[in-house]
Order: sequence, then structure tokens, then C-alpha cells
Amino acid sequence: MTIMVNESYMNDAVVLTQLGRGLAVQRIRLGLTQAELAKQAGIGKRTVERIEAGNSCQTSVLVRVLRILQLEKELIGIIPKAAPSPMELLRMKGKERKRASSKNRAKPHEKKWTWGDER
Repeated sequence: MTIMVNESYMNDAVVLTQLGRGLAVQRIRLGLTQAELAKQAGIGKRTVERIEAGNSCQTSVLVRVLRILQLEKELIGIIPKAAPSPMELLRMKGKERKRASSKNRAKPHEKKWTWGDER
């Protein structure tokens, strides 16, 4: 679903209207009526009408609608992946292992070292 708006700034009402239109387009593409979408999402038909008209709704309701419209991956895709902060990177500097070491491994062919005065 691609929503094109020429404005560089959009207020909440514009965003909700564009979102509602896009959801309606996807619903129609899938061949669902508002009543069918509402039933599958476990919400009222009037709620679907309101969402498609650009009114706000609870996040959980939106997630259910997006799931039925097969758009939940797009929602998750807009969230940036968590990365370490600059301070975390500084704290980790020098602590990241670069290679495996063998200092604690006993070599099988070597004898255990002794002082020589033990009997």
C-alpha cells in the first residue's frame, strides 16, 4: 500500500485520512466488505467505517485490522531496528572478542610441569 502526499508536513487528521483510505483500498482488493472485515477482526462494522473515514482508534484495533488485511508486516517494518547507543559502543570497545584463545586448554601430548623436587 503506497500513500502519496505532496505535503512535507501532515497533521494528524491528514495522516488518519490517508491511512483510512489506504486500508479501504486494501480491503476492497481482498474482496472484503466492511462487515466481513469487522467480523474477522472482532470489532463492529461502525468501527471499520470510522477507521476508513479517518477517525482514530485503539492501537490494538488497528493491529487486528492490519492483520486481517495482511498488512501487519508493513506496520512492523516502519519501526527502526534497535542499535547500540554511542555510549554503549564506547563501553563495549575493546571487550569484543576478536579471536579464540588457547591459554586454558591443556595440550594432550604435554606432561604436567613440576619443580623436580617432588617425589
